[in-house]
Amino acid sequence: MSARIRTWGTVSVATAALLMAAAAHSPGTGAAPKGPAFAPRMPVDALLTASAARDTQLAVSKKGLCRAPGGGRVCLISHPGSATWTVPMTPGRKSVRQPVALDGRLALTMRANGHITDVSVANSRGETLGGRLSADGRTWRSTWAVPAGFRYRATVRTETPSGGSAVATLTFRTSAPQGRRLTAEFGPEAGTYGVGQPVTATLSRPVPAKNAEARARIERALRVSSSPAVEGAWHWVDDQNLHYRPRTFWPAHAEITVRSALAGVNIGDGLYGAGSKPLTIRTGDRIEAITDASAHTMTVLRNGEEIRTIPVTTGKPGYRTRNGIKTVLAKERQVRMRGEGIGIARGSSDYFDLRVNYATRVTWSGEYVHAAPWSVGSHGVANVSHGCTGMSTSNAAWFFDLVRPGDIVQVINSEGEDMTPFDNGVGDWNLSWKKWRKGSTVLATNRIPASPRLSPIA
Repeated sequence: MSARIRTWGTVSVATAALLMAAAAHSPGTGAAPKGPAFAPRMPVDALLTASAARDTQLAVSKKGLCRAPGGGRVCLISHPGSATWTVPMTPGRKSVRQPVALDGRLALTMRANGHITDVSVANSRGETLGGRLSADGRTWRSTWAVPAGFRYRATVRTETPSGGSAVATLTFRTSAPQGRRLTAEFGPEAGTYGVGQPVTATLSRPVPAKNAEARARIERALRVSSSPAVEGAWHWVDDQNLHYRPRTFWPAHAEITVRSALAGVNIGDGLYGAGSKPLTIRTGDRIEAITDASAHTMTVLRNGEEIRTIPVTTGKPGYRTRNGIKTVLAKERQVRMRGEGIGIARGSSDYFDLRVNYATRVTWSGEYVHAAPWSVGSHGVANVSHGCTGMSTSNAAWFFDLVRPGDIVQVINSEGEDMTPFDNGVGDWNLSWKKWRKGSTVLATNRIPASPRLSPIA
């Protein structure tokens, strides 16, 4: 490209407040223009040819100045306080050798005639940075703040009004995060579970609800996928724990994977995300045990088909079994149950001290499905337990062998309290889908934070 071409368009890289402008001029033109008012207007193919042909420099200045030796000039209009980086440009590529501090989203903006047709941005680990092109095709902006501590390559395809096309490649490296780290530990452990098992994420630091932008950044970085695919959402249980579940139960024989894209994400107030170990779990058959406390029966279904109806006894007055949907938490071949565990003093007429076989736990407070041979005369007839679901030893052994953690155990028509969502086992399914979605910061606010303006995070 001849040096007589005085101006050419550009593709810009920026955070929410950063815009790149590019220009070439004849030697001796004088001081470079300042600020975003400098807007050259040449077709993008002229830009790309010129930028590929010149061994020039890209300078990022806190004052937004254009600096370059040898007659070529490229400007990055920067926000106040940003550092200055020098970027050598070689044919076909612009390669950033110094870290680029990007606190917000990446923007690629066409400043010449024409429009952007396609953008692909990926980091050194092969992870892509999603984004959206504006309606006029002039600007592409990432949907998420660019994580720190990675090398990136952006490939931009453009088209001129006359139909000419060109491709520009920009490589850059974001500076290493300088601050505290936040990780997510996923649960449960890898394995096969029932279709009622939620995915959990425990954060290494609490993030208060008032920091909605921080929560949204975190939530968007925790990625859950399943095969077959289902609709699902995260729900903030408290400041440090999230649960993820579908609208209804997981499909039988599904594979569910959860990954964190938090590494390098600027969460705000000096807090950055760090890498977390991914998790994959699977579901088995859909097992549902539905206990009708008024009919004194438990109906067990496998994949929607009834396979056994069992006579049972549930909680008597004063100790009614909780209504609602629970899931199997654990299985204990034998457990010692004593009245003190549920607040019954020794010496009381209600006191008990028993070794119980085939005990399937459904709440942390001590509700089980178990063998109760001492009350066999009441099974299918009356409710005489202290809140557990009792059945014959043979039925309890069959149930014990059938179920696994995450299988569904539901109680209906009891006069007891309702199962709580989170503080006594897995009660997640007792929230309607509407209420569950309200626990998602992303769904509740429906926004994508572009820059951190947050309260302190512990």
